[in-house]
Amino acid sequence: VIKCKAAVAWEAGKPLSLEEVEVAPPKAREVRIKIVATAVCHTDAYTLSGADPEGCFPVILGHEGAGIVESVGEGVTKVKPGDTVIPLYIPQCGECKFCKNPKTNLCQKIRITQGKGLMPDGTSRFTCKGKQIYHFMGTSTFSEYTVVADISVAKIDAAAPLDKVCLLGCGISTGYGAAVNTAKVEPGSTCAVFGLGGVGLAVIMGCKVAGASQIIGIDLNKDKYAKAKEFGATECISPQDFKKPIQEVLAEMTDGGVDYSFECIGNVGVMRAALEACHKGWGVSVIVGVAAAGQEISTRPFQLVTGRTWKGTAFGGWKSVDSVPKLVTDYMSKKIKVDEFVTHTLPFDKINEAFELMHTGK
Repeated sequence: VIKCKAAVAWEAGKPLSLEEVEVAPPKAREVRIKIVATAVCHTDAYTLSGADPEGCFPVILGHEGAGIVESVGEGVTKVKPGDTVIPLYIPQCGECKFCKNPKTNLCQKIRITQGKGLMPDGTSRFTCKGKQIYHFMGTSTFSEYTVVADISVAKIDAAAPLDKVCLLGCGISTGYGAAVNTAKVEPGSTCAVFGLGGVGLAVIMGCKVAGASQIIGIDLNKDKYAKAKEFGATECISPQDFKKPIQEVLAEMTDGGVDYSFECIGNVGVMRAALEACHKGWGVSVIVGVAAAGQEISTRPFQLVTGRTWKGTAFGGWKSVDSVPKLVTDYMSKKIKVDEFVTHTLPFDKINEAFELMHTGK
Protein backbone atom coordinates (compact mmCIF):
# COMPACT_ATOMS: atom_id res chain seq x y z
CA VAL A 1 0.00 0.00 0.00
CA ILE A 2 1.31 3.48 -0.93
CA LYS A 3 0.53 6.50 1.25
CA CYS A 4 0.41 9.75 -0.71
CA LYS A 5 -1.34 13.09 -1.11
CA ALA A 6 -4.66 13.37 -2.90
CA ALA A 7 -7.32 16.05 -3.31
CA VAL A 8 -10.46 14.47 -1.88
CA ALA A 9 -13.98 15.75 -2.60
CA TRP A 10 -15.73 14.77 0.64
CA GLU A 11 -19.09 16.19 -0.46
CA ALA A 12 -20.72 18.10 -3.31
CA GLY A 13 -20.33 21.86 -3.43
CA LYS A 14 -17.33 22.02 -1.08
CA PRO A 15 -13.69 22.79 -1.99
CA LEU A 16 -11.34 19.84 -2.44
CA SER A 17 -9.42 18.81 0.67
CA LEU A 18 -5.74 17.77 0.51
CA GLU A 19 -5.45 14.52 2.47
CA GLU A 20 -3.08 11.61 2.99
CA VAL A 21 -4.68 8.59 1.30
CA GLU A 22 -3.77 4.92 1.06
CA VAL A 23 -3.58 3.52 -2.47
CA ALA A 24 -3.85 -0.29 -2.59
CA PRO A 25 -1.69 -2.29 -5.02
CA PRO A 26 -3.16 -3.13 -8.43
CA LYS A 27 -5.17 -6.35 -8.69
CA ALA A 28 -5.30 -8.54 -11.83
CA ARG A 29 -5.52 -6.50 -15.08
CA GLU A 30 -4.90 -3.24 -13.18
CA VAL A 31 -2.10 -0.67 -13.28
CA ARG A 32 -0.86 1.66 -10.53
CA ILE A 33 0.44 4.97 -11.86
CA LYS A 34 2.51 7.73 -10.26
CA ILE A 35 0.72 10.86 -11.55
CA VAL A 36 3.26 13.53 -12.56
CA ALA A 37 0.83 16.18 -13.86
CA THR A 38 -2.92 16.70 -13.98
CA ALA A 39 -5.16 19.37 -15.47
CA VAL A 40 -8.56 20.60 -14.28
CA CYS A 41 -11.58 20.27 -16.56
CA HIS A 42 -15.14 21.58 -16.38
CA THR A 43 -16.34 17.97 -16.06
CA ASP A 44 -14.57 17.72 -12.68
CA ALA A 45 -16.27 20.95 -11.57
CA TYR A 46 -19.62 19.67 -12.87
CA THR A 47 -19.43 16.54 -10.69
CA LEU A 48 -18.12 18.53 -7.72
CA SER A 49 -21.09 20.92 -8.01
CA GLY A 50 -23.52 18.06 -7.34
CA ALA A 51 -25.28 18.37 -10.73
CA ASP A 52 -23.89 15.05 -12.04
CA PRO A 53 -26.43 12.21 -11.61
CA GLU A 54 -23.52 9.71 -11.50
CA GLY A 55 -21.57 11.71 -8.90
CA CYS A 56 -20.59 9.64 -5.82
CA PHE A 57 -18.89 11.05 -2.72
CA PRO A 58 -16.33 10.99 -1.15
CA VAL A 59 -14.33 10.81 -4.38
CA ILE A 60 -10.95 11.61 -5.92
CA LEU A 61 -11.75 13.57 -9.10
CA GLY A 62 -9.49 14.29 -12.08
CA HIS A 63 -9.36 12.76 -15.57
CA GLU A 64 -6.67 14.70 -17.47
CA GLY A 65 -3.40 13.29 -16.26
CA ALA A 66 -0.05 11.80 -17.23
CA GLY A 67 2.45 9.74 -15.28
CA ILE A 68 4.73 6.75 -14.92
CA VAL A 69 3.64 3.15 -14.30
CA GLU A 70 4.68 2.23 -10.73
CA SER A 71 3.48 -1.40 -10.70
CA VAL A 72 1.15 -3.73 -12.58
CA GLY A 73 -1.24 -6.48 -11.49
CA GLU A 74 -1.34 -10.05 -12.70
CA GLY A 75 -2.03 -10.54 -16.41
CA VAL A 76 -1.03 -7.03 -17.52
CA THR A 77 0.99 -7.23 -20.76
CA LYS A 78 0.59 -3.86 -22.52
CA VAL A 79 2.56 -1.75 -20.01
CA LYS A 80 5.32 -2.32 -17.46
CA PRO A 81 6.76 -0.36 -14.51
CA GLY A 82 8.65 2.71 -15.77
CA ASP A 83 6.46 3.23 -18.87
CA THR A 84 5.16 6.74 -19.54
CA VAL A 85 1.36 6.73 -19.78
CA ILE A 86 -1.86 8.73 -20.01
CA PRO A 87 -4.88 7.31 -18.14
CA LEU A 88 -8.05 7.10 -20.24
CA TYR A 89 -11.61 7.83 -19.12
CA ILE A 90 -12.90 6.03 -22.22
CA PRO A 91 -11.07 2.70 -22.31
CA GLN A 92 -10.43 0.49 -25.33
CA CYS A 93 -10.70 -3.23 -24.59
CA GLY A 94 -10.61 -4.26 -28.26
CA GLU A 95 -13.11 -7.05 -27.58
CA CYS A 96 -16.59 -5.53 -27.07
CA LYS A 97 -18.87 -4.85 -30.02
CA PHE A 98 -18.24 -1.11 -29.62
CA CYS A 99 -14.47 -1.55 -29.90
CA LYS A 100 -14.93 -3.81 -32.93
CA ASN A 101 -17.12 -1.22 -34.67
CA PRO A 102 -15.15 1.50 -36.53
CA LYS A 103 -18.06 3.94 -36.10
CA THR A 104 -17.60 4.47 -32.35
CA ASN A 105 -15.00 4.81 -29.58
CA LEU A 106 -17.42 4.14 -26.70
CA CYS A 107 -15.95 0.95 -25.20
CA GLN A 108 -18.50 -0.52 -22.76
CA LYS A 109 -16.35 -3.18 -21.07
CA ILE A 110 -16.13 -1.46 -17.64
CA ARG A 111 -18.83 1.19 -18.09
CA ILE A 112 -21.12 0.02 -15.26
CA THR A 113 -18.49 -0.16 -12.51
CA GLN A 114 -16.73 2.99 -13.74
CA GLY A 115 -20.03 4.90 -13.50
CA LYS A 116 -20.39 3.74 -9.90
CA GLY A 117 -16.91 5.00 -8.97
CA LEU A 118 -15.46 1.52 -8.60
CA MET A 119 -12.80 -0.68 -10.19
CA PRO A 120 -14.00 -3.51 -12.49
CA ASP A 121 -14.21 -5.96 -9.52
CA GLY A 122 -16.66 -3.62 -7.75
CA THR A 123 -14.26 -2.31 -5.09
CA SER A 124 -12.10 0.81 -4.56
CA ARG A 125 -8.30 1.11 -4.26
CA PHE A 126 -8.47 4.32 -2.22
CA THR A 127 -8.98 4.75 1.52
CA CYS A 128 -8.70 7.87 3.68
CA LYS A 129 -9.23 8.15 7.45
CA GLY A 130 -10.58 4.60 7.38
CA LYS A 131 -13.23 5.43 4.75
CA GLN A 132 -13.52 4.02 1.23
CA ILE A 133 -13.04 6.77 -1.37
CA TYR A 134 -14.64 6.42 -4.81
CA HIS A 135 -12.78 6.52 -8.13
CA PHE A 136 -13.83 9.01 -10.84
CA MET A 137 -14.16 8.33 -14.58
CA GLY A 138 -11.88 5.34 -14.12
CA THR A 139 -8.88 7.67 -13.70
CA SER A 140 -8.83 9.79 -10.47
CA THR A 141 -5.80 11.88 -11.44
CA PHE A 142 -6.07 14.26 -8.44
CA SER A 143 -3.90 11.82 -6.47
CA GLU A 144 -0.12 11.34 -6.48
CA TYR A 145 -0.80 7.64 -7.17
CA THR A 146 -3.85 6.11 -8.81
CA VAL A 147 -4.99 2.66 -9.96
CA VAL A 148 -6.69 2.15 -13.34
CA ALA A 149 -7.84 -0.82 -15.42
CA ASP A 150 -5.21 -1.97 -17.93
CA ILE A 151 -7.61 -1.13 -20.80
CA SER A 152 -7.73 2.47 -19.50
CA VAL A 153 -4.12 3.37 -20.14
CA ALA A 154 -2.19 4.52 -23.21
CA LYS A 155 1.59 4.07 -23.37
CA ILE A 156 3.18 7.20 -24.87
CA ASP A 157 6.57 8.53 -25.99
CA ALA A 158 8.84 8.68 -22.91
CA ALA A 159 10.28 12.00 -24.15
CA ALA A 160 6.90 13.80 -24.01
CA PRO A 161 6.59 16.59 -21.38
CA LEU A 162 3.95 15.26 -18.99
CA ASP A 163 2.88 18.71 -17.76
CA LYS A 164 1.71 19.40 -21.33
CA VAL A 165 0.50 16.07 -22.77
CA CYS A 166 -1.76 15.45 -19.75
CA LEU A 167 -4.17 17.74 -21.65
CA LEU A 168 -4.48 15.07 -24.36
CA GLY A 169 -6.32 12.95 -21.76
CA CYS A 170 -9.49 14.95 -22.39
CA GLY A 171 -9.95 18.53 -23.57
CA ILE A 172 -7.60 18.94 -26.53
CA SER A 173 -8.29 15.47 -27.94
CA THR A 174 -12.05 16.00 -27.52
CA GLY A 175 -12.21 19.32 -29.37
CA TYR A 176 -9.70 18.41 -32.06
CA GLY A 177 -11.43 15.07 -32.73
CA ALA A 178 -14.88 16.71 -32.83
CA ALA A 179 -13.68 18.62 -35.90
CA VAL A 180 -11.56 16.01 -37.68
CA ASN A 181 -13.36 12.76 -36.73
CA THR A 182 -16.98 13.55 -35.86
CA ALA A 183 -17.75 16.46 -38.21
CA LYS A 184 -15.03 15.54 -40.75
CA VAL A 185 -14.61 19.23 -41.63
CA GLU A 186 -13.62 19.67 -45.29
CA PRO A 187 -11.21 22.11 -46.93
CA GLY A 188 -12.82 25.47 -47.76
CA SER A 189 -15.76 25.03 -45.37
CA THR A 190 -17.22 27.56 -42.93
CA CYS A 191 -17.37 26.74 -39.22
CA ALA A 192 -18.82 28.29 -36.05
CA VAL A 193 -17.47 27.39 -32.60
CA PHE A 194 -19.63 28.25 -29.57
CA GLY A 195 -17.54 28.58 -26.41
CA LEU A 196 -13.85 29.49 -26.52
CA GLY A 197 -12.52 27.55 -23.55
CA GLY A 198 -9.90 24.81 -23.95
CA VAL A 199 -12.25 22.51 -25.87
CA GLY A 200 -13.46 25.29 -28.19
CA LEU A 201 -9.87 26.29 -28.97
CA ALA A 202 -9.08 22.66 -29.80
CA VAL A 203 -12.09 22.56 -32.16
CA ILE A 204 -10.76 25.71 -33.88
CA MET A 205 -7.35 24.03 -34.22
CA GLY A 206 -9.04 20.98 -35.78
CA CYS A 207 -11.05 23.10 -38.22
CA LYS A 208 -7.88 24.90 -39.26
CA VAL A 209 -5.90 21.66 -39.71
CA ALA A 210 -8.81 20.37 -41.84
CA GLY A 211 -8.55 23.44 -44.09
CA ALA A 212 -11.68 25.43 -43.15
CA SER A 213 -11.72 28.84 -44.85
CA GLN A 214 -13.84 30.67 -42.25
CA ILE A 215 -13.88 29.88 -38.52
CA ILE A 216 -16.13 32.08 -36.37
CA GLY A 217 -15.59 31.99 -32.61
CA ILE A 218 -18.57 32.85 -30.39
CA ASP A 219 -18.18 33.76 -26.70
CA LEU A 220 -19.52 36.36 -24.26
CA ASN A 221 -15.99 36.79 -22.83
CA LYS A 222 -14.07 39.00 -25.27
CA ASP A 223 -10.81 38.38 -23.39
CA LYS A 224 -10.78 35.00 -25.16
CA TYR A 225 -10.79 36.40 -28.71
CA ALA A 226 -7.04 37.01 -29.09
CA LYS A 227 -6.24 33.42 -28.12
CA ALA A 228 -8.95 32.06 -30.43
CA LYS A 229 -7.40 33.97 -33.35
CA GLU A 230 -3.97 32.52 -32.51
CA PHE A 231 -5.51 29.06 -32.89
CA GLY A 232 -7.09 29.90 -36.26
CA ALA A 233 -10.39 31.74 -35.71
CA THR A 234 -10.92 34.17 -38.59
CA GLU A 235 -13.26 36.35 -36.49
CA CYS A 236 -14.96 36.34 -33.07
CA ILE A 237 -18.37 37.68 -32.05
CA SER A 238 -20.48 38.04 -28.90
CA PRO A 239 -24.23 37.34 -28.98
CA GLN A 240 -24.67 40.34 -26.66
CA ASP A 241 -23.60 42.71 -29.45
CA PHE A 242 -26.66 41.90 -31.60
CA LYS A 243 -30.38 42.55 -31.32
CA LYS A 244 -31.31 39.37 -33.21
CA PRO A 245 -30.64 35.70 -32.30
CA ILE A 246 -27.07 34.60 -32.95
CA GLN A 247 -28.19 31.94 -35.48
CA GLU A 248 -29.66 34.69 -37.67
CA VAL A 249 -26.47 36.74 -37.36
CA LEU A 250 -24.39 33.74 -38.46
CA ALA A 251 -26.74 32.96 -41.36
CA GLU A 252 -26.27 36.53 -42.63
CA MET A 253 -22.48 36.40 -42.18
CA THR A 254 -22.14 33.15 -44.13
CA ASP A 255 -24.76 33.37 -46.91
CA GLY A 256 -27.31 31.06 -45.33
CA GLY A 257 -25.43 29.42 -42.48
CA VAL A 258 -22.23 27.57 -41.65
CA ASP A 259 -21.26 24.15 -42.96
CA TYR A 260 -20.24 22.97 -39.47
CA SER A 261 -21.03 24.23 -35.97
CA PHE A 262 -19.79 23.04 -32.57
CA GLU A 263 -21.33 23.59 -29.13
CA CYS A 264 -18.52 23.53 -26.52
CA ILE A 265 -20.38 24.87 -23.47
CA GLY A 266 -23.03 22.40 -22.34
CA ASN A 267 -25.93 24.87 -22.66
CA VAL A 268 -29.07 23.44 -24.30
CA GLY A 269 -30.18 26.85 -25.60
CA VAL A 270 -26.82 27.31 -27.31
CA MET A 271 -27.09 23.78 -28.74
CA ARG A 272 -30.28 24.83 -30.49
CA ALA A 273 -28.69 28.04 -31.80
CA ALA A 274 -25.70 26.04 -33.08
CA LEU A 275 -27.94 23.68 -35.05
CA GLU A 276 -30.05 26.51 -36.47
CA ALA A 277 -26.90 28.41 -37.50
CA CYS A 278 -26.12 25.55 -39.92
CA HIS A 279 -26.78 25.78 -43.65
CA LYS A 280 -29.93 24.21 -45.06
CA GLY A 281 -29.31 21.02 -47.03
CA TRP A 282 -25.94 19.97 -45.57
CA GLY A 283 -25.10 21.78 -42.32
CA VAL A 284 -23.78 19.58 -39.50
CA SER A 285 -23.86 20.60 -35.81
CA VAL A 286 -21.81 18.70 -33.23
CA ILE A 287 -22.63 18.75 -29.50
CA VAL A 288 -19.37 18.59 -27.52
CA GLY A 289 -20.44 20.25 -24.24
CA VAL A 290 -22.04 18.21 -21.43
CA ALA A 291 -25.38 19.64 -20.29
CA ALA A 292 -26.64 19.31 -16.71
CA ALA A 293 -28.64 16.25 -15.66
CA GLY A 294 -32.21 16.04 -16.90
CA GLN A 295 -31.92 18.81 -19.50
CA GLU A 296 -33.37 18.29 -22.98
CA ILE A 297 -32.65 19.78 -26.39
CA SER A 298 -35.32 21.16 -28.69
CA THR A 299 -35.68 22.54 -32.17
CA ARG A 300 -38.34 22.41 -34.88
CA PRO A 301 -38.16 19.07 -36.73
CA PHE A 302 -38.25 21.12 -39.96
CA GLN A 303 -34.62 22.09 -39.23
CA LEU A 304 -33.68 18.42 -39.72
CA VAL A 305 -36.19 17.70 -42.47
CA THR A 306 -34.50 20.44 -44.50
CA GLY A 307 -31.16 18.70 -44.38
CA ARG A 308 -29.34 19.64 -41.19
CA THR A 309 -27.65 16.94 -39.10
CA TRP A 310 -27.32 16.95 -35.29
CA LYS A 311 -24.47 14.87 -33.88
CA GLY A 312 -22.65 14.39 -30.59
CA THR A 313 -19.12 13.34 -29.72
CA ALA A 314 -17.30 11.86 -26.73
CA PHE A 315 -13.50 12.14 -26.47
CA GLY A 316 -13.54 13.41 -30.05
CA GLY A 317 -14.32 9.98 -31.46
CA TRP A 318 -10.76 8.73 -30.81
CA LYS A 319 -10.31 5.02 -30.05
CA SER A 320 -8.27 5.84 -26.98
CA VAL A 321 -5.52 3.23 -26.60
CA ASP A 322 -4.68 3.41 -30.33
CA SER A 323 -5.08 7.16 -30.82
CA VAL A 324 -3.63 8.93 -27.77
CA PRO A 325 -0.03 7.80 -28.47
CA LYS A 326 -0.44 9.08 -32.06
CA LEU A 327 -1.77 12.44 -30.80
CA VAL A 328 1.32 12.70 -28.57
CA THR A 329 3.49 11.99 -31.62
CA ASP A 330 1.59 14.63 -33.63
CA TYR A 331 2.31 17.12 -30.83
CA MET A 332 6.00 16.16 -30.66
CA SER A 333 6.26 16.70 -34.44
CA LYS A 334 4.44 20.07 -34.10
CA LYS A 335 1.37 19.00 -36.11
CA ILE A 336 -0.94 20.01 -33.24
CA LYS A 337 -0.58 22.64 -30.52
CA VAL A 338 -0.58 21.73 -26.83
CA ASP A 339 1.75 24.16 -25.00
CA GLU A 340 -0.43 27.09 -26.10
CA PHE A 341 -3.38 25.73 -24.08
CA VAL A 342 -1.51 26.03 -20.77
CA THR A 343 -2.29 29.31 -19.00
CA HIS A 344 -1.17 28.52 -15.45
CA THR A 345 1.03 25.90 -13.79
CA LEU A 346 0.38 25.51 -10.07
CA PRO A 347 1.66 23.21 -7.32
CA PHE A 348 -0.74 20.41 -6.37
CA ASP A 349 -1.75 22.04 -3.07
CA LYS A 350 -3.16 25.03 -5.02
CA ILE A 351 -5.70 22.84 -6.83
CA ASN A 352 -8.71 24.82 -5.52
CA GLU A 353 -7.10 27.96 -6.95
CA ALA A 354 -6.96 26.21 -10.34
CA PHE A 355 -10.74 25.68 -10.19
CA GLU A 356 -11.25 29.35 -9.30
CA LEU A 357 -9.17 30.39 -12.34
CA MET A 358 -11.29 28.11 -14.53
CA HIS A 359 -14.58 29.48 -13.18
CA THR A 360 -13.46 33.08 -13.81
CA GLY A 361 -12.56 32.22 -17.42
CA LYS A 362 -8.84 32.77 -16.89
